[in-house]
Amino acid sequence: MIHVVHHRDYVTAAPARSTYKWGKNGAIRDLLLADGERVAWHTPDAMPRRWLEVVHDPDYVAEVLEARVPRDKERRIGFPVTPGVARRAAAVPGGTYLAALLALRHGYAANTAGGSHHALSETGAGYCVFNDLALAAVRLIEEGTVARVLIVDVDVHQGDGTAALTAGRPGIATYSIHAAKNFPVRKARSTLDVALPDGVEDDEYLATLEATLAPMLDEQRPELILYQAGVDPFAGDRLGRLALGEEGLIRRERLVARLAIERGIPLASAVGGGYGDDVLAIARRHVTAILTLGEAFGGEAELADAAAHSTLATSLPHA
Repeated sequence: MIHVVHHRDYVTAAPARSTYKWGKNGAIRDLLLADGERVAWHTPDAMPRRWLEVVHDPDYVAEVLEARVPRDKERRIGFPVTPGVARRAAAVPGGTYLAALLALRHGYAANTAGGSHHALSETGAGYCVFNDLALAAVRLIEEGTVARVLIVDVDVHQGDGTAALTAGRPGIATYSIHAAKNFPVRKARSTLDVALPDGVEDDEYLATLEATLAPMLDEQRPELILYQAGVDPFAGDRLGRLALGEEGLIRRERLVARLAIERGIPLASAVGGGYGDDVLAIARRHVTAILTLGEAFGGEAELADAAAHSTLATSLPHA
């Protein structure tokens, strides 16, 4: 089985003046539902407010949860924060946290949302409201669930918010491989940044990824990888500047899975970026990433018994 986390609040009506494509998470859910018994569904709790405030400024947390985010911050996020968006913003980091717990139990698990790596302490940015990667990592460390977490970000955009929010926090390291000339203009400093020129294709990308990530895994020795599996390095992505093909994205997931499996490191994935008018095609890339990772970690036989005995498994809520 492949363990997948989803919450009905991931799927919400598009707010007015939004440039973000809101149908993606529902399409990801529907495509995974078509895989039937291969997927074990789990429903997360919203991230508790006290944990949101460990990473984000309490005043900003209140603005989001009460759906009264100032217009200047909404412009930076890219859409208004309605009550529905606020519920989604709290549910998504809860989902990444639950995916991490499931990965520690089963080897691999996926959140059908998340990867909100641009959100900062006092504001969201770049379609990101709360930073689920930083929130999950900080909570896991501070609760003592693990001692070392590595956030691996392969989105075409640098994980600036994640780097800023986790800088100096013991036990958390960050890796970002991204297009050098893409958003954000002002980059933060990850533990390791790998900035690529425009137009990099499959072979060069994969060779660079392995040459930089493998030594970092050996140096950091994480007990868990939180993986931002953005599909926007795809050549046809509206906001990308790299040139990976569909097969290149699949090879990327197999490579990251192999590096983790060889070292005995569990991995939890979030979907990250993917932009364009064909929402279903983007959702298919995200689903392909989830299924590729799940299969690499032994999806069917290795995890079936654990899934049968999991006390965390729940039925998928209708949304």
